[in-house]
Amino acid sequence: MKKGIFIVNQVRWSIRAGKVATLFLGFIAVVGCEKNSSTGKTMPMVAKLGIRPHGDETIHPDMSKIPADLQKVFTYIDSHIDEHVENLQNWIRQPGISNSGEGIPESAEMTKAFFDKLGCQQTRVYDVGITEYGSPGNPVVYARCDEGAPRTLAVYWMYDTMPVTQPDAWASPPFEAKIVDGKLVGLPAFRKVLVGRGAVNSKGPEMSQLNALMSMKAVLGKLPVNLIFIAEGDEERMDIGLRKFVIDHPELLKGADAMVGLGRGGSEGCVYVELTTSGKKWGRGPTDSDIHGSNKRAVDSPAWRHIQMLASLVSKDGNTPLIKGFFDGIEQPNVSEIAALKAQASHLDLKKAADGLGVARYISDDPFTMLKMARMGTSMNMDGIWGGNMYAGGAGAILPNKITSKHNFRYVPNMHGLDIVRKLRTQLDVNGYSDVDMKLIGDVPWAKMDGNNEISHAVDTMYDQFAVGREGRIEGESILNGGYWPAYLFTNGPTGQKLNNVSMPIDGGSVGTGGRAHAANEYWVIEGAGKRYGMAGAEQAFAALVYNFAHGSGSK
Repeated sequence: MKKGIFIVNQVRWSIRAGKVATLFLGFIAVVGCEKNSSTGKTMPMVAKLGIRPHGDETIHPDMSKIPADLQKVFTYIDSHIDEHVENLQNWIRQPGISNSGEGIPESAEMTKAFFDKLGCQQTRVYDVGITEYGSPGNPVVYARCDEGAPRTLAVYWMYDTMPVTQPDAWASPPFEAKIVDGKLVGLPAFRKVLVGRGAVNSKGPEMSQLNALMSMKAVLGKLPVNLIFIAEGDEERMDIGLRKFVIDHPELLKGADAMVGLGRGGSEGCVYVELTTSGKKWGRGPTDSDIHGSNKRAVDSPAWRHIQMLASLVSKDGNTPLIKGFFDGIEQPNVSEIAALKAQASHLDLKKAADGLGVARYISDDPFTMLKMARMGTSMNMDGIWGGNMYAGGAGAILPNKITSKHNFRYVPNMHGLDIVRKLRTQLDVNGYSDVDMKLIGDVPWAKMDGNNEISHAVDTMYDQFAVGREGRIEGESILNGGYWPAYLFTNGPTGQKLNNVSMPIDGGSVGTGGRAHAANEYWVIEGAGKRYGMAGAEQAFAALVYNFAHGSGSK
């Protein structure tokens, strides 16, 4: 073979004679070889990214707490970090946008290939069909890896990402997965960060997990736990396909002792709706299509009606829903949860947090109040609005006949998404907007997890091993993350809806660093700095978590 680097092609789909022809050429890999002039043997090429596994980190694992065989895994990760970063780059270069469908079939097959490469005996891409919300769900990728181990760990993944809504705001093209100096994206502490859609949400953390598992298998010969992977392609569409999959196939999760999810703690609830104002339903303004904007002098505007309708549903600052009964039954934080939030707030720099998020400031300038709002608050957001002249710049007089806006409601125990939808419908009617159409897109109920279990102890031990504080975590219980994921489908703890008999303890944790999910310049830190680990640390921490769980070495 000629000297060079060959990157195995991604899955390609083509349509011929009405049939789908799938060409799969393998798991992402860096392959190549060159002749050694002294021996004449063909030697594998070494990746040339030049990643420093631990960058400028001043924080390190306490190796006295790391078993000898796990230390060997850490060494392997350090020596293969270039290859591991390239694995992530290649995954990000494959778009998988659930809202548009772009690259979803390819991404599903690519994810299956990861699990095949890991050596899972069962791997399959499931077509889930039409969901209860009337739209088809994206495929769910399932895998089971039997290592003959006494414990089985389920791992939740998502392979879909958000669309790119503002391409001009990116410092580096979102699907090129470039490694750049952190200064380029406002992160001067980090020498190397990977910029790309899905970098932190959630391909960076997930590829770190896969790289860790592959490293454990390479060093130890086999994994210390059996694995069940559930990878969905609808996380950014309210998990509608995964919901149907778990309802239809609960037996595929049989035997799981615990699950690793997205982050620590529970999940808030989120219900998503679309509101549409049209001249046809209103009985005023344009009825069948947009018309010339000059007609506004004599014709009513559904667009202005839509704006007035939205204004009637929230306070003037947009921060408090004005929906009767919205807060009924809401669970207030208890004493230990308040103590945990205060502990976190005591070392929170709001300016740095705002800069990292890419916002001017938070609603509150008090760290505790901000954390309480972010972790345990409620909201009605306007995610988008469209209709009429959607072209930036220029002119073009349009009086739209229809305006639609998207909204997500974040809610907490003991609120319920469908109850919020009913109250919203009632409030619209009371406010004089009975003609406004409302469409339910999906609902992800809240879930809470009990932290007194083996997976949580394994996570706690990992944080101790990596000298990372628990950030005010409460022993034996968890507070909501300030972000939703479909924990309610799997948890053995309290939840807003229980669908079947799938029930297991859930926790998760990572020392990896990334940010700007759903935003421009989404990133994953490759080389860490100061007290922030990079990608090698993230992989080693996950290896430690799995090892701790397998050996029952969690702190109690």
